[in-house]
Amino acid sequence: MSTMPESIQDVRPQRHKVTGDVHLLLRRGDEVLFGQRRNTGFEDGAWHLPSGHLEAGESVISALIREAEEEIGISIQPEDMQFSHIMHNSSSGGRMAFFFTVTNWQGEPTNQEPDKCSALDWFAINALPDHMIEYCRAAMKHIGQESPFSTFGW
Repeated sequence: MSTMPESIQDVRPQRHKVTGDVHLLLRRGDEVLFGQRRNTGFEDGAWHLPSGHLEAGESVISALIREAEEEIGISIQPEDMQFSHIMHNSSSGGRMAFFFTVTNWQGEPTNQEPDKCSALDWFAINALPDHMIEYCRAAMKHIGQESPFSTFGW
């Protein structure tokens, strides 16, 4: 039980809880791999980087390794991940999106989730697809400018 007067307790802001996401920039020269979303209920038809949420007790490194295998069937090693960007995104009440670039991996990228992804394709870093999720497009711009941090939608 708190010893603070009730009126002070009522005006204290609630502690913010944030969802963490990881995003994979799989680079082949000047190209980046994107998947086209389908049957997700959010931005279906848009091109997006392979990505996913952190699970309880999981580091961003472990999450990226897991998502790469689950979504595109490749293996990546922690030493091959280069931190590229972090974005504090306002969607869903606030998210932290971590972006990592990988140029060395094992396996051939293949669509492992055809129920959620209609296609995989490589796009030139300076000629991204027209239909993208906007926060991802903004992050790609920051990454191109070598800016490690941004906010979106606040």
